[in-house]
Amino acid sequence: MELTDLIGPDAVAADMKVNSKKQFLQEIAKRASEITGTEERDIFEVLIEREKLGTTGIGQGIAIPHGKLPNLDRLYGFFVKLERPIDFDSIDEQPVDLICLLLAPETAGADHLKALARVSRFLRNASTCEKLRGTESDDGIYALLSATATSHAA
Repeated sequence: MELTDLIGPDAVAADMKVNSKKQFLQEIAKRASEITGTEERDIFEVLIEREKLGTTGIGQGIAIPHGKLPNLDRLYGFFVKLERPIDFDSIDEQPVDLICLLLAPETAGADHLKALARVSRFLRNASTCEKLRGTESDDGIYALLSATATSHAA
């Protein structure tokens, strides 16, 4: 499974402007709703409930919010670079500026966990994160996601 299998060119946002974790979750729920055909409110509520279990801010400026929804037909990913880092209650208490959202069908099981592991591996690479942070356009970020997928295909 590659990132580009989860994240389409229309699911990338460079320099999103938000001021808080809640505002981000509202904005990403709106965008995810347009792509998945799922109700914005349902997406937002699943993400809020997941954050109540514990933060998805994994440290080093990165968050991977995720949730499962009953009416999805497949896994969906969304990649966002924030214009300005926000407090995400991260485990290292550092603000977040790179966020990869994953939404999965309730029946996804192991595929959901594999997708989380794939995203985590991708974002653990400091050089990759530096390139993402230096990219100003949606197309540029998608190109990095695609290039990384190609370089790991061996």
